[in-house]
Amino acid sequence: MCFWHDPDEDKCGEEIKEKLENHAKSGGMLQGISLKKAKLAGIDLVRYNSKQGYDLSGADLYRSDLRGAHLFNINLQSGSLMKADLRGANLNHADLTKTNLLGAKMDQCKCDSLCVGERVLQEQLGSAAEQQQDKEAMADYYQQAEEVYRGLRKTAESEGLFTTAGVFLRKELTMRRYQMPKFSYRRGISKLVDLVCGYGELPIRVVYTSLLIILSCAIIYSFTGIHFNGNIVSLSVNQSLGQNVVAFFECLYYSVVTFTTLGYGDFTPVGLSRMFAAIEAFSGSFIIALFVVVFVKKTDPLALLRRVFLDKQCFLTSTFVKLD
Repeated sequence: MCFWHDPDEDKCGEEIKEKLENHAKSGGMLQGISLKKAKLAGIDLVRYNSKQGYDLSGADLYRSDLRGAHLFNINLQSGSLMKADLRGANLNHADLTKTNLLGAKMDQCKCDSLCVGERVLQEQLGSAAEQQQDKEAMADYYQQAEEVYRGLRKTAESEGLFTTAGVFLRKELTMRRYQMPKFSYRRGISKLVDLVCGYGELPIRVVYTSLLIILSCAIIYSFTGIHFNGNIVSLSVNQSLGQNVVAFFECLYYSVVTFTTLGYGDFTPVGLSRMFAAIEAFSGSFIIALFVVVFVKKTDPLALLRRVFLDKQCFLTSTFVKLD
């Protein structure tokens, strides 16, 4: 092996940073290099005037000092940054797919457009252990995956990348759910929260859930019947197609009114419809409140008001300038 790929070579010297920069600029082989515990603080590994960064795929950077390193657009696929110090480093547009990020320190690390793949390495290993029914290894890998996603979330939040942080938050809570017993109450509740609102990160799921409940209850009311003006409104084989269509839309209207707890009183439930109406009304009041919370969380109304204020201020300033 050459110096760079030999894991037994000592690369802890102060001169290693300059040597690696020269090796990269001269076109040297970077794939799979071994840089365990290397002192690379402030290193510049950016390939300027090129759309592709340096290819360090498979590189081992275990416990390396990469504080303030310039790693823009770098390719570190299938490598290892385990317990590496990346505080203040620039990882914008870096590719860390299948890279081991366990224990990496990423405080104040720039991570705009950072790619870690659909699943981090530990999640993939946990899924493989689950398929092999190795419960102990599965729980261990999922716990590690939760830790990795938590670190990525905190890094994204510190950089103001709240959409990206939301994605990592969902993955973090999903990994926590996978560690729970499969048919436990806590895991069921966690899965329900994920389906209904994506752990508070997907307001559109609340809308879809609302529409599903309204439509499902409308179908139930179509068979159990509701009372209107002395008559029972329901689907029947004795009615024409047009009458059944009208009956269904009347049940749909009643379902919307019940879900939103408006309660106009023109339609009233009968028989089994009463039980489903009570369930729908309770679900509706809860889901509408949930939607408000999730929507406010994702839109950040204070930031929106600040933007409106600044836009208005700019408009008034430009108007006065024109008048002058």
